Amino acid sequence: QVQLVESGGGLVQPGGSLRLSCAASGSIFRIFTMGWYRQAPGKQREYLARITSSGSTNYADSVKGRFTVTRDNAKNTVYLQMTSLKPEDTAVYYCNSYPHPQPWGQGTQVTVSS
Repeated sequence: QVQLVESGGGLVQPGGSLRLSCAASGSIFRIFTMGWYRQAPGKQREYLARITSSGSTNYADSVKGRFTVTRDNAKNTVYLQMTSLKPEDTAVYYCNSYPHPQPWGQGTQVTVSS
């Protein structure tokens, strides 16, 4: 089992940027495809992006061109660089293995507001 701790969220103005981090416990992290997800109040959890162990990426249309997922296997960490943020990006952001999730972490809150 992998434990996940997300960080890096905060309050940002529309058009701003944030970089989220997800630290994972366990050496088997390196073989996992890792995904980023978000959940806005009253909405279902939404898939955003994923990155394979070798670095191949995939993005949901809602974030393509604005968000970039990377990973550092030596640090057991996956990142989500978010740019051109919009108010509708406001949500709690989570990372997890893809497609079979581990227990979810606490997430990190991102609020986009002026």
